[in-house]
Amino acid sequence: MTVFNSGDVVLIGSACSVQFSGERALRLRLVSVGGVDPYDGWVWLTGYVLDAKGTATDKREVYVQRAGIVVEQKRPGAPKVGRSDVPTSSQARASRTGVLEAQQSALRERGELSCKLVS
Repeated sequence: MTVFNSGDVVLIGSACSVQFSGERALRLRLVSVGGVDPYDGWVWLTGYVLDAKGTATDKREVYVQRAGIVVEQKRPGAPKVGRSDVPTSSQARASRTGVLEAQQSALRERGELSCKLVS
C-alpha cells in the first residue's frame, strides 16, 4: 500500500471516485492525510488544488479510494502560493485538462493505459 505524506502531489481522477471523472480531475498538494479510514480502501485527503503551472488555487478536502490515487511527485520543494481570487471558468477548465493529461501520461508510463482517453 502506498503511503501518502504532507507535501506529496497526487492526481485525483475517476479511479478515485466518479465525482472526479473527466474535467473534474484534480492535482492536489497534500496538507494532511486522514488517520482513520472509515471504510477499507478509502481515505480523507486535505490539500491545495494546483493549476497547470503548479500554483495553488483552492483548498479541498476529498474522500477517495486509495487504489486510484496517482502520486505525481513526492514532497516537492518550496510550495508556490496562489492568488486569493477565484479562477475564471476558462482557467479552471485549462487546469483540469492539464490534470487529465498528466494522469493519462502517468498511467501510460506504468503500463496501465494503452489508449488515449477522450475528454
